[in-house]
Amino acid sequence: MATTAPPTPTRAARGPDAEQSGWIAFAGIMLFIAGFFAFIWGLAAVLNDKVVTVGGGGVLIADFTTWGWVHMILGAVMVLTAYGLFAGAGWARVFGIIFATLNAMAQVAAFSAFPLWSLFVLTLDVIVLYYLVAKWVPGTR
Repeated sequence: MATTAPPTPTRAARGPDAEQSGWIAFAGIMLFIAGFFAFIWGLAAVLNDKVVTVGGGGVLIADFTTWGWVHMILGAVMVLTAYGLFAGAGWARVFGIIFATLNAMAQVAAFSAFPLWSLFVLTLDVIVLYYLVAKWVPGTR
């Protein structure tokens, strides 16, 4: 008797994990990029605050060194959270939402100092939030 190979499952039959992995990877990559940029901006602000000033404007609250440390810490935690998303950790989604929101608020505070950069990183944060909140399909792991 000849044996036949089992049919390959269709996209709908594979379940939510197959679709979810692409969105998780995309959100993780965006979170990594936003965290990396936040860390670099913070490092520049701590080392030489003249580098992050455009047009003589300062930050809305505190000084550049303070915001540099805030951005460095947020950036490092966002990069670690992105690794959690890549590993499939459930906590990473919640922390990704929290830290992307905090980074977006930090970018608004630094907007007067470096508007184009802040707008760019704020856009990355919104993309991360969208894919972690609206595009999330619960897995069956």
